[in-house]
Formats: sequence, C-alpha cells, structure tokens
Amino acid sequence: MSAQTYLAYDFPLLSAFWAMLWFFLWIMWFVLLFRVVFDIFRDDSLSGGAKTGWLVFCIVLPFLGVFVYVIARGKNMGRREVAQARAQQEAFDSYVRETAKGGEGRGSSVDELARLSEIRARGDITDEEFRRAKELVLSGSGTPGP
Repeated sequence: MSAQTYLAYDFPLLSAFWAMLWFFLWIMWFVLLFRVVFDIFRDDSLSGGAKTGWLVFCIVLPFLGVFVYVIARGKNMGRREVAQARAQQEAFDSYVRETAKGGEGRGSSVDELARLSEIRARGDITDEEFRRAKELVLSGSGTPGP
C-alpha cells in the first residue's frame, strides 16, 4: 500500500498562495533591513566604531545581524523614531509660528501708505517728510517712523 503524497505545488491555487507568501516575506525582510540600517546611522549614542560593527554584521550575516540588532536594540529603535518624528513636528510648528508672526508684525505697503496719509492730513508731518517716507515704503526698505 503506497499512499500518494500531495504537496502544495500539486494544486495551482496553493502554489500561487505560497509564491505570494514568500514574496511578501521577502519584501518585509528588505523593509526590516533598511529600517535597521537607517536606525544604525540615526542613533547618536553609538560611536563610529559601533556603527561600523553593526553595519558590517548586518551586511556579512544579514539574517543573524538584523535579528540580533532587533533583539538587542529594538526597544530603543522605536523610541528614536518617535523622538525624530516629534522633533520634525516641532520644527514644522516653529516654522509655521515664525511665518505667521512675520505677517502680523508688519502691514502691507498699502496699509503703511494709508497710515502715512492720515498722519500728513493731521499735520503731524510735512509734505517733504511724507514724500521721503513714501519712497521708503515703496522701496521696501522698512517702515518709516512718523
């Protein structure tokens, strides 16, 4: 009595499933490898020699190197990524705040000219002072004083 043994490749649907599974695992492996390599370079606590050692370990023995790195430094790997994301967000928020303040601090040249006209109409400045102030505003070199 000999029983016939069927393998996954004997059925076309299972063959496609196994091929897709291996392809997915292969892509996941490269994603993990690149994340580890980027983390090695991102980590400021590692010295140059330690970075070189980890990198050589991950290149020469990729599976073992990456798995050992994830086991040894995986917890801090996530913390470093979160810290970098927070730093980028803070830098962006700071940039937005500074840009918004720049628009509030000074008016447009039309507003400045209207203010100058009001000052001249009240008689606080002469026509010559108004002309010089208007040239300064139109040249964009700054807000003239009254």
